[in-house]
This record gives sequence, structure tokens and C-alpha cells, in this order.
Amino acid sequence: MPFFNQSIFHPAVFLLTGIPGFESYHAWLSIPFCCLYAIAISGNGMILFVILTESSLHEPMYYFLSMLSFTDLGLCLSTLVTMLRIFWFNAQEISFDACISQMFFIHGFTFMESSVLLVMAFDRFIAICNPLRYATILTNSRIIKVGFAIVIRGTTALVPLLLLLKRLSFCRSHVLHHSYCFHPDVMKLSCTDTKINSAFGLAIVISTAGIDSVLILLSYVLIIHSVLSIASPKERKKAFGTCVSHISAVAIFYIPMISLSLVHRFGKHAPPLVHTLIANVYLLIPPVMNPIIYSVKTKQIRKAVLKIFLSKLI
Repeated sequence: MPFFNQSIFHPAVFLLTGIPGFESYHAWLSIPFCCLYAIAISGNGMILFVILTESSLHEPMYYFLSMLSFTDLGLCLSTLVTMLRIFWFNAQEISFDACISQMFFIHGFTFMESSVLLVMAFDRFIAICNPLRYATILTNSRIIKVGFAIVIRGTTALVPLLLLLKRLSFCRSHVLHHSYCFHPDVMKLSCTDTKINSAFGLAIVISTAGIDSVLILLSYVLIIHSVLSIASPKERKKAFGTCVSHISAVAIFYIPMISLSLVHRFGKHAPPLVHTLIANVYLLIPPVMNPIIYSVKTKQIRKAVLKIFLSKLI
């Protein structure tokens, strides 16, 4: 009986899930996933390296882009090990403490990325609506403070959330729906009341990603109002052109996040494959697409990358 109680309150392991229905093809499915991880890690690593080494890119806009690449790298590395363990070795087990740690990094980097996207929207707002004060507002010291604030904001809210999770009892199936630990997924396996956990988790999401998305939208309303007051069509096009990369980054971050949240809250009867696909899109597509978008759309980044490649060849 004591062993039974211990298994209820302190689960030894959770079982992660690969792609439901395709277990026999996991070795082959690992190939596209490895390619996506390679693109994400090399692309974001390249952007970080280019911004750090090229003095011409030592400007607020590119500092914020380096923060975005850093959070994307963090998201990739947070899930890389568990994902490949499942696909290569069918190793689904993850200890409860390791699961808590993985959730800390996944949700922490997610909230940090949301904050970075908000700061980048503010950067575009200042650059377009108040260009004469851009350099005096976004000084290096302020950018450093903003970076620290983003890290603190993204991590401190998670500590009480995860401590609340550790207090739950788990007496149902320990099989998770994803190839990584996700807070709502773990919480659903509890056999005790999770109302406080759900309410606190929702409050954190609203106070971070929710507020960030509203402020980003407000920033673009003000940007559009300012751009439309520009007389020259050419200048309007140029002003809007500087925002295309950021708008794309916002879309590929928030759309999968909202989709995953909706599936967890309202898609209880959805096929497991739907949960898995949306969960993988949520964590892999933004890190893969962001370096591609900024390399293609940002002339300065593209030139700096080509310069480094050519110097290596010569």
C-alpha cells in the first residue's frame, strides 16, 4: 500500500509520445525533423554570429533580432534531446523532475520570445513615427536593461506555476500527448483538483503573450496611421517594407500558439495526431522560419552573411 501511494503522488516517469500511428516509421520521420533542427540551429546561430561580429549591425534593430535568434535557439535545444530519443531509440520515459525542468525552459523561452516581438514592434514604431529621437530613446544601456527585463519576466512567473504543478497527485495514465513536456498536457493527467493551476496558468498567458499581442497590434495601428500621413507613395512603401519581416515573425509565432491553446482547451475529442502536429509546428516552425525571413527580407543581414561566406571561401 505505501508503494501505491508513492506512485500516486510522485510519479517516477512520464511517457512522451512521438507521432501516433506512425511508430514503426519513427526512424524515417526523424530525417525531416533533424533537417528542421539543423536549419533552425544553424540559421539562428549564423544570425547571432553575424550581428556580434559585424560592427555595421550594432544597432537596436539588430540587437533585438539577436535576442529573437537566442530565444529560438533556446526553444530548439529545449526539445531536441527528447524528440530525437523518441525517434531514434523509442525512449519515451522522462522523469518528473526532468519534465518540470523542460517545461521551465520551453515556456520560459516562449514568453521571452513574445516579449522580444513586442520590443521589436516598439522599435519599428519609434523608427517610423519618431525617427529623429530613435537613437536617443534606444540607447545601448536601455537595450541591455530591456534584455534583462525580458529574461526576468519570462522566468519569474513560471516558478510558482511549476511549484503548483509539483503539488498535484498523478494516479491516471502517465502518457503525454507530445514529444516534450507541456504544462496543460501534464496538468490533465492529475487526479486532483487543478482549478488553481488552470486559473494561474491562464493568468500568466494573458499577462504575457496576451498583453504582448494586444500591444503589438496597437503599435501597428499607430504605425499605419503614421505611414498613411506620408505624402510620397515611395516613402510609404519603404516604411511598410521595414515591417514585413516582423509581421511575418509575429504571425508564425502567435498563430501556432493560439492553435495549440485552442486544441488543448476545446479539442478533447480531436485525434491525437492533430495534437502532435500542432505541438511540433508550435515549437519548430518559428525557429526555422525566422532566420530565413530575416535573411531574405533584410538586406543588411543578407550582405553580412554573404560577406562571411565569401571571406571563408577566399
